[in-house]
Formats: sequence, C-alpha cells, structure tokens
Amino acid sequence: MTKDTQKLDFSTINKTTAKSFNEQKNLIKRLFKGNTVLCETCKQPLNLVVPTDTAQTGKYGVFCKKGCTDIELELEMVL
Repeated sequence: MTKDTQKLDFSTINKTTAKSFNEQKNLIKRLFKGNTVLCETCKQPLNLVVPTDTAQTGKYGVFCKKGCTDIELELEMVL
C-alpha cells in the first residue's frame, strides 16, 4: 500500500519574500546614503534610527512618524 504525497510549491512565496527583502534592503541603502525616502502609505519622510556613541540601546531601524513603516534592524556596534 503506497500513499500519494502531495508536493507543496513554495516558489511563489519565495519569489514574493525575496522581492520584499530586496526592496527593503534598497530602501535602507538609500537612507544610509542620506537620501530622503517617503513612506508608501502616509508619504511622510522615513527616519533611520541607528546607535550612536551616546545612545547604544533602543529600537533601531526605519520608521515613519505614523507607524505605517516599521522595519526593525539588528545592529551590532564594533569598536
């Protein structure tokens, strides 16, 4: 007796995830270069929050004032 197994096709999910990741990566690159990038939802400028010499704790990432965009980053300070 053999069971029929059904293979799951994750190709569409993988493509969507990769596209989203690359879009976020490029957005972060533009912010690191000092470019102004607007939130796609509220059209407010996005803020890049990174650790500084005086403030090395907190939530780091890319945020808009209204909270539509919230990309949290894990950053590590290397001295």
